[in-house]
Amino acid sequence: MSPPAAAQLARTLRPAIADERVLAAIASIPREWFVPESEVSRAYENVALPIGAGQTISQPLVVARMLEVLALAPTDRVLDVGTGSGYHAALLSLLAGHVYTVERHPDLSARAERTLTDLGIGNVTFKVGDGSEGWPEQAPFDAINVAAAIGDEPAPALEEQLADPARMVAPMGTKEQHLMLTERAGKRVSRRRLEAVQFVPLVRGPRP
Repeated sequence: MSPPAAAQLARTLRPAIADERVLAAIASIPREWFVPESEVSRAYENVALPIGAGQTISQPLVVARMLEVLALAPTDRVLDVGTGSGYHAALLSLLAGHVYTVERHPDLSARAERTLTDLGIGNVTFKVGDGSEGWPEQAPFDAINVAAAIGDEPAPALEEQLADPARMVAPMGTKEQHLMLTERAGKRVSRRRLEAVQFVPLVRGPRP
């Protein structure tokens, strides 16, 4: 695989994604670096792929859509819940000022950190922990990206870590899931239901 494959992926997504910064980020990051060797041949298909520990690297279209919905500014501080392969964090790093990413599985977190280091990405900070608790020590955040389904109820701990103003995008639901955009403006928190998606559930509690 080579960078032209990433550029082709961005072109494939263009009919559904209007944000040129998001498309440029997709075109810049080699997705094959974030999948197991057994899945490299499928790295640029518009599908989710297994990465181990029962987790997946999300479908590129859904990743791009979540980035578009967050409408990131170059100076934003972003919390990324569910590091997984690190692909989402890598894309966020090109769109924001600094990314704080939390992963429950130590092996996945370590592998993602190595990959981003190899890519020369230096504005991402990693933590192993319960993503549902966010990262209170680094809050508030201008944006929060959640890459696992939070269930049928909002995530109060994460919403409390939103700056003013700020926004969060997260898959919500159990059997049937959809993206939820949460926006804070002053004391007002609004939620807007977006398109249907399918994510692995956000696992709460101590790390395995």
